[in-house]
Amino acid sequence: MSDTGRKDFSTKAKEEITPDSTKSTQDKVKETFTDTTDRLARGTQSDNSKSTTQEAFDKTQRSHDNTAHGGASQSIGDKIKNAVGLGDN
Repeated sequence: MSDTGRKDFSTKAKEEITPDSTKSTQDKVKETFTDTTDRLARGTQSDNSKSTTQEAFDKTQRSHDNTAHGGASQSIGDKIKNAVGLGDN
């Protein structure tokens, strides 16, 4: 279970295990948007005000974002382009 206003863990897990090749462009854009809003929520709420589960999940996601997805160095526009297959990657 996730904290109020956050993407549910089961939804996030389903998105992660579903191959991008089977997702529609609309699904990819929606995922990118909801991932971005979840990251913003994650960044604005201090870890000590989160549930233990949410705090642990957020720490894992921050680490993953910084190593695998360019972290803060990749703009939201770039992330959207990559989601719809228009990026340089």
